[in-house]
Amino acid sequence: MSNNCITERALAASLKKLMLTNPINRIHIKMITDDCGCTRHTFYNHFRDVYELLGWIYEREVIAGVDKYCTLSQWEEGLKLILEYTAENRIICINTYRSLGRDHLEAFLFRVFYGFLSSVIEDISQNMSLTAEVKKECCDFYANAIMGVFIAWLKKDLDESPEKMLTHIDRMLGGNIVNTLKKFSKQK
Repeated sequence: MSNNCITERALAASLKKLMLTNPINRIHIKMITDDCGCTRHTFYNHFRDVYELLGWIYEREVIAGVDKYCTLSQWEEGLKLILEYTAENRIICINTYRSLGRDHLEAFLFRVFYGFLSSVIEDISQNMSLTAEVKKECCDFYANAIMGVFIAWLKKDLDESPEKMLTHIDRMLGGNIVNTLKKFSKQK
């Protein structure tokens, strides 16, 4: 493992530790560097600010693992990973929601769900004749729908299990993306 990776992981571990007791908007770089024993200069060699580090954590711990599930047959597994990660890191995720501000969180979640759904939609539409605009509209709509359900779950302090949330989302989405795409497609 490279020195960069070791340093980034140490900074990430410190931020996660601090987020267990502090809102992210009250965590300063000095707090992180003091906790992991490095300098501010070292921090800035890797990240611009605390929010970029937080994004790095979510990228490495959640998003990277979801990529292999971006197909019609496996989308539920990918979504399940996101929901389980959120439940396992409950305090950190709720803290992020409460302190980051809705706009920042929505932008992040939209990128995650949009990227995930974009790959799923490409998989579904392989044998369909669809414009890029139709695929984008479909992706926008369903990414916003999932994001809304996810934010509502955060607002309620993750009051339901990941399995129950997945069941709820599947009930609402099950077959709808395929049907929407078919409606606009002329099969090849």
